[in-house]
Amino acid sequence: MISWYFPNLSADGDRFKGRSYSNHFKNALEIGQEIAENFTNLHQKTASFVDMFYNKSTLPYWFLNRTFANTSTLATETCYLLEDGRFWAWEGIGYCPGTCTHVWHYAQAMGRVFPELERNLREQTDFSVIESNGKIDFRGGRANRDATDGQAGIVLRSYREHQMTVDNIFLKTNWKYIKSALQYLIDMDAEDGEANGMIYGEQHNTLDAEWYGNIPVITSLYLAALKAGQQMAIEMEDNSFSKMCTTILKKGKKNIETLYNGEYFVQNEDPKHEDAIGIGAGCYIDQVFGQSWAFQLGLGRLYNKEMIQNSLDALWKYNFVPNMGEFRKSLPESLAGRPYAIDDDAGLVMCTWPKGGKKSDWKKHWQFGYFNECMTGFEYEAAGHMVWEDKIKEGLAITRAIHDRYHAGKRNPYNEVECSDHYARAMASYGVYLAACGFEYHGPKKHLAFAPKLNPENFQAGFIAAEGWGTYTQTQSRNTLQVSIELASGNLGLKEVSLEIPNGKKLKKAVLHLNGKRVKNTCTTKASKVLIKFKALEVIENGKLIIEIKYMFT
Repeated sequence: MISWYFPNLSADGDRFKGRSYSNHFKNALEIGQEIAENFTNLHQKTASFVDMFYNKSTLPYWFLNRTFANTSTLATETCYLLEDGRFWAWEGIGYCPGTCTHVWHYAQAMGRVFPELERNLREQTDFSVIESNGKIDFRGGRANRDATDGQAGIVLRSYREHQMTVDNIFLKTNWKYIKSALQYLIDMDAEDGEANGMIYGEQHNTLDAEWYGNIPVITSLYLAALKAGQQMAIEMEDNSFSKMCTTILKKGKKNIETLYNGEYFVQNEDPKHEDAIGIGAGCYIDQVFGQSWAFQLGLGRLYNKEMIQNSLDALWKYNFVPNMGEFRKSLPESLAGRPYAIDDDAGLVMCTWPKGGKKSDWKKHWQFGYFNECMTGFEYEAAGHMVWEDKIKEGLAITRAIHDRYHAGKRNPYNEVECSDHYARAMASYGVYLAACGFEYHGPKKHLAFAPKLNPENFQAGFIAAEGWGTYTQTQSRNTLQVSIELASGNLGLKEVSLEIPNGKKLKKAVLHLNGKRVKNTCTTKASKVLIKFKALEVIENGKLIIEIKYMFT
């Protein structure tokens, strides 16, 4: 065993110092002794998790590896748990400080695998620098401004953090900050008149520039934030705020359709800022990002399904490049962007202009090169969304393209690079895994849902809840759907489970057993979804909930 002890950290100059473990251990020997004394339990839990996630899953091994490998970023020098207890991180090792909101809101892995770290980030960083008007500094006090996409991301992440608990304590404690952060976006929306679900003014975003006008990705994230805010307000019994979110969301759902060009969503540029960079008429990788977030949070369809699905088809048609080497050769070297995908690498590029409309003078902006790059965090976001929308082939192809780019024969498979090594945004990969499982979870409501996208007739995969993790299994036959929810560690409180049955099947009844004991339940159906409700129960370690759904004969 090798242990180490380097407590004298200076992160971001002298702004942050020390490591959390110095509060618990005096030297490397004490750390080693702690591990030795608990080795059997630590090894058993680790082996059990590996068995659950890899060995017991029917998902392809390459897919499991690629979607989970980036979680290792949390163990690199990108991330720190400081002496004062705060979680703090770069965007990538040594570059771009402050646990940047417009990067980290892509990174789904930490909030799902280590939810206490995301709660730490909300409470000890984002909400500690929130201003009276709700504006949150996107670099934890270093940027002296907000990022509009990151601001919406904080609202969405806050709802996720609430869902990944077992009670309402996090939401009740932080509702005033969450509400204020969303109100800031609503006030931005209202700058050009009454709030209508479409922000128009200056919008700093993750491509490191201020864009202007109605921007599809920002609008989409804003609508998702409104929906999440509405749901949190309902839980908090804040009726007036819930109604306001509902009213603006209704307008926004309709107004965002004005950005649709018949094939995908484009930017309505502000003529007062003709010199500003943006996507204009381009087909942009994140154009419907808000809907992807909405699916992960169980918020359902935000706006026009056909338009959203057509936009994803357009990304596949216009932005997926089978050979990035040839693509890069077609561009001036100064505009080809950074070489994240080269030679025969495939990838999804950030933005194309298949219908024209790209301004020639945008090339004067240093950020223009971004549009011609393949950056994995963005690619995973789009791929996961495609899987949610049943575009399985396309979503898997993009994910596989990344996996092949990061084959050990080419690059470090655990180090997906963007502006630096072990880049945080790459943890968006876990979102593709959630999509493949059709996973939804709301701990305080004791709600769990699965709608597997890959091989639903014989599916098995691991899942992580607020206080436990285990394996979900389903098998389909002509007349039944057999489901088991087995916990390998911790506990899982439940009082409702949502499942998906094949099209054309009609529910007859559901039979539940917890550890062999019958559980009374009621069922309702909506399209292909079956919602099974029962008195609150707890699945404990090594416990198993068995569900048998019987279909009517047809």
